[in-house]
Amino acid sequence: MIKQVYLLLLFIFTLPAVHAQMEYTNTKKYDSYDDYPVYDGNDLGVTYTPEKTVVKLWSPEAEEVVLRAYELPYGGAMWKKENLHLTKNGVWEAELQGDWKNTYYTLQIKYNGEWLSEQPDPYAKAVGTNGMRGMIIDFKDTNPENWNEDKKPELKSYNDIILYEAHIRDFSIHKNSGMRFKGKYIAFTESGTKNFQGKATGVDHLKEMGITHIHLLPSFDFKSIDEKIPNNKEYNWGYDPQNYNVPEGTYATNADDGRVRILEYKEMVEALHKNGIRVIMDVVYNHTGHTKESVFNQLVPGYYYRQWENGKFSDASACGNEIASDRPMVRKYIVESVKYWANEYHLDGFRFDLMAIHDIETMNQVASELRKINPTIFVYGEGWTAGDSPLPVEQRALKQNAKKLENVSVFSDDIRDGIKGHWSDVHEKGFVSGNPNLKEVVKFGIVASTNHPQVILGTHDSYAKEPYAKKPSDVIGYVSCHDNNTLYDKLKIANPHASEESIREMDKLASTIILTSQSVPFLHMGVEMKRTKDGVENSYKSPDSINQINWDWKDENYGLVQYYKGLIQLRKNHPAFKMPTEKMIAKHLKFLPTDHPNLIAYKLTDNANGDSWKNIMVFHNGSSKEQTYPIKGTWKVALNKNTIDLKGFETISKSVAIAPYSSVILFSN
Repeated sequence: MIKQVYLLLLFIFTLPAVHAQMEYTNTKKYDSYDDYPVYDGNDLGVTYTPEKTVVKLWSPEAEEVVLRAYELPYGGAMWKKENLHLTKNGVWEAELQGDWKNTYYTLQIKYNGEWLSEQPDPYAKAVGTNGMRGMIIDFKDTNPENWNEDKKPELKSYNDIILYEAHIRDFSIHKNSGMRFKGKYIAFTESGTKNFQGKATGVDHLKEMGITHIHLLPSFDFKSIDEKIPNNKEYNWGYDPQNYNVPEGTYATNADDGRVRILEYKEMVEALHKNGIRVIMDVVYNHTGHTKESVFNQLVPGYYYRQWENGKFSDASACGNEIASDRPMVRKYIVESVKYWANEYHLDGFRFDLMAIHDIETMNQVASELRKINPTIFVYGEGWTAGDSPLPVEQRALKQNAKKLENVSVFSDDIRDGIKGHWSDVHEKGFVSGNPNLKEVVKFGIVASTNHPQVILGTHDSYAKEPYAKKPSDVIGYVSCHDNNTLYDKLKIANPHASEESIREMDKLASTIILTSQSVPFLHMGVEMKRTKDGVENSYKSPDSINQINWDWKDENYGLVQYYKGLIQLRKNHPAFKMPTEKMIAKHLKFLPTDHPNLIAYKLTDNANGDSWKNIMVFHNGSSKEQTYPIKGTWKVALNKNTIDLKGFETISKSVAIAPYSSVILFSN
């Protein structure tokens, strides 16, 4: 009894001292962002339990911080206000007693004597309509029934990956998609869907094609589409980030309830996994949709963005700002964000937009931490910027710095533009349509930008002057993506006098080069159906009529679809086309001499990478004339202009004829 009274008195007399430690007003100022304290905890944002919710915000120069609570996802009156108190290392904290589940909230700071705007916290993992309020939830409420049993499809090596880029809305919005939930996450959960002609659509089409990974254009919460309008017909790719740790609401069946978008995103991932397809998230940590009005800038003014010496926001993204990934708390944010998506949503990889805006150390930390979660998670990005940056060139995650990156792959614009012509000149022809100057560029792409004794660099001013990959899986080989014209449109514009048959053959040749090269292949959704955007080069906010996958195309171009399906199966069945090391490529891949500037020939020798075919010969003819090449011995034809048969459908000797704008693949055992 005496002990209890003593403890009670001790509590009463020390209460004012404890209260005094709770600073509600901060007067600390720092000479530069480099002097800001660094917080090493992993609990920023909201931590929920039924007994209490803890809210933490890192904002070292905030003078005051308040939390405002709301019952509604937008609109309505505030029902409660709580002060956060300053603890250590610039972290403000509030303990909200009781059960705050499903409450919406904002944070607001006073800075330089002025109250800035209300925002969800930067670490918000659930939000209300249009992402303007955070939401406190119990994440167990957002899990599909058997979520804990979700398993990643098997992946033995990065070299086995076949990427397929899709926009969530484009995938299902067309009237002939056969999918009920058009434009939504859960369209990916629908099976047995068909177009009006009875051809498989949706996820069944993806399975039919044989791709291993679907790369989804940005699906975090972005700002450009008004979520208050059900089934809003506005369109955007989503490269205008608002809340990085929350799924976009317009792809959910209900954008108002913050739990629905989370549940349906997980259902999408689970369904794709069940169908043998891994999921890549396109992430845009290089800039935000707003600058001064963003979540970051309103709660931690200035810190998250790079500035020039005159204080002006730098803009290497060409979108108004660039994220300062090299600052410790920004790097921490990016690393923790991708880890969160990998853990909570079971994602299998991340594609970094304008990755070279980020510093090399940040990207290496991203890959290292993700591989601790699962060593098969794949990280890749664009090894370039859209403008200059204060970040020194040697620190940027540029293509030419790829050898400094560890388990982070870069896109090859070399093979892309070598095959079809330069992206910035829509009228320039590429190797596949007769340009005589790009043969070495394409050969460099075939060996995945590694060092090969038979590849001569520097023959075209726009491309790499030296090898930049340590191993072939460090490079993504592609010929088209959401940016710029589709492959079909580019070929049409650059070759205005070519017949439709010739355009189709150029298309097939382009993707044959990609899917038989040593880099990780990447396909733009719909390329297998001659996807067109009616010549619109930058369709980021064009309507559905331009961007949608028209599932009629599958019926109209069914032979082409089958050809692509055969190419994918060829690559999956024959490891000679996906050798894991530079040394193995140099040993087993031998370019054969050709006199024509638009004929590439090479041989894969001695059961390369354990292939069942002892020797393979590959020919790519980008000229308008048939080319004949002498061969020794007897060979089986696995692929020619129109046919793919992995058992060999014809036996030839003495010479091989390669039709205009086509490939031939021969093998011998």
